[in-house]
Amino acid sequence: MAGAQAVHIWILDDDGTICRSFAPWIDGTMKGPDVVFMLLAYYLAAIGITAAKQVLFIADGAPWIWNRIPELIIKVGLDPAKVRQIVDFYHAVEHLNAVASLRKGWNEKRRRQWVSRQTRYLWTGQNELVVLAVKEITRGRNSKLIVREMSYFENNLRRMQYAKARNCKLPIGSGPMESAIRRVINLRMKGNGIFWLEKNAEAMIMLRSFYKAGRWNDLFRLATDPIGVTKESK
Repeated sequence: MAGAQAVHIWILDDDGTICRSFAPWIDGTMKGPDVVFMLLAYYLAAIGITAAKQVLFIADGAPWIWNRIPELIIKVGLDPAKVRQIVDFYHAVEHLNAVASLRKGWNEKRRRQWVSRQTRYLWTGQNELVVLAVKEITRGRNSKLIVREMSYFENNLRRMQYAKARNCKLPIGSGPMESAIRRVINLRMKGNGIFWLEKNAEAMIMLRSFYKAGRWNDLFRLATDPIGVTKESK
């Protein structure tokens, strides 16, 4: 199931907590990025996303995601001034660990100290210091790999405004998304001795997504009246 991709849409209260009265939209597909964004556009329109005070797109640093966001904003009629983009904080820290692991002359203590310092910079909004720190250690036999990691931070610098996001009571991690992948895909679709035909896996992902999101009745309406699902459940 390595080719499966999922979307998860949730609403936040004014204090930044997930609104429990809103059943999230979860869906997934094995048909690639364009279909993922088609699903995302469909569900954003279904919930009337243009009325939102703020819209946050949060994901890892995969270029195929961020390269499609501008077109999505136009397609669903969002005001760009209301849109924020954030790279999942914990994915960013994983990349810091990847950089530290490439320094062959460092012992484990020095790696932990370096990662801790750069994590603190990210947390407090001093992102430029992280880029400088990576540049300072770009040497040795792994320099090309370190440069690739440095490009990750340079390309996503504007999506790493974690201090500002916290001040606006916005999440900086994609925990709900990770949970959805685990509950929808991993627990049902993967396992020893489990094999799927692609068409059957595609159907199961959709069924599982609606069930775990608490939207089984919406799925029934979608099957009997494709327009009905766009009317948000009360």
